[in-house]
Amino acid sequence: MDTQSVTRHYLDVPGGRVYYEVRGSGPLLLVVGQPMTSAPFAPLADLLAEDHTVVTYDPHGVGESAVDDPSHDVTPEIEADDLAAIIDAVGGAPADVFGSSGGAVAGLALVVRHPEKVRTLIAHEPPVCELLPDAAHIRAAVDDIEAAYRAHGPGAGWGKFVALVMHDGPMTEAGPAAAQWPPAGGGGDEGPAPERSEKQLADDATFFLRMLKPFTRYQPPVDALRSATPRVVVAVGVNSGEEIACRSSEALAERLGSTVVRFPGDHCGFMADPAGFATAIRQVAAESR
Repeated sequence: MDTQSVTRHYLDVPGGRVYYEVRGSGPLLLVVGQPMTSAPFAPLADLLAEDHTVVTYDPHGVGESAVDDPSHDVTPEIEADDLAAIIDAVGGAPADVFGSSGGAVAGLALVVRHPEKVRTLIAHEPPVCELLPDAAHIRAAVDDIEAAYRAHGPGAGWGKFVALVMHDGPMTEAGPAAAQWPPAGGGGDEGPAPERSEKQLADDATFFLRMLKPFTRYQPPVDALRSATPRVVVAVGVNSGEEIACRSSEALAERLGSTVVRFPGDHCGFMADPAGFATAIRQVAAESR
């Protein structure tokens, strides 16, 4: 697809301003993540824009989006309201929504708060950790991520966060595997990390201090989701094993009385196989029309 057909927009919302992109024409489809911004979804969005009006966005306070007060938490409910405002601005409701990771958590909140704006939500590996029997250990690991960020900076925070995301199997008191900081050997020989811009550093602070806990501790209102008019489809990667996001997604589907749909790859499969994801999204969305 010709990337020149992408239009870029800013929308004032309560507490800030959000950035979003629009591609293509046809039924409205939102493709969202969190903390990922719109850029990593571009290859997938380009493919879907062949037969959809596709919206991607930068979540509240990160990327090209801004907040009025960076000391305020960014919650799934805030992002849900932002997405509802974007749907109104673009037109074409009800929209289909593909949300991955934290974007899937925001999608769950969107279905509950604004059900009239959604036809189908494809919730791809939402980390709804509170549904798991090892939730207390996961909360402790998240606390440790924040502490590492405060003490040692973004490198330490991201290192522990990635270890949490990739941890396979139930969490124990020991925490995620390979999550120690500083790393064994005093930091390795990979050289200094690339210098981050002032905005990237601000985004790091927003994520580690204002987003991570509200999203990983979101308790989905299962009864409201089960009775909601929009169709909620929970998807997991075929290669995600027993990672936290996959396990919690399976727990959510069980509580909703449904079964998970298998998508290509793992937690970030939409980047490795955008064509496979585009096919899977089309198949699920078509079942609701």
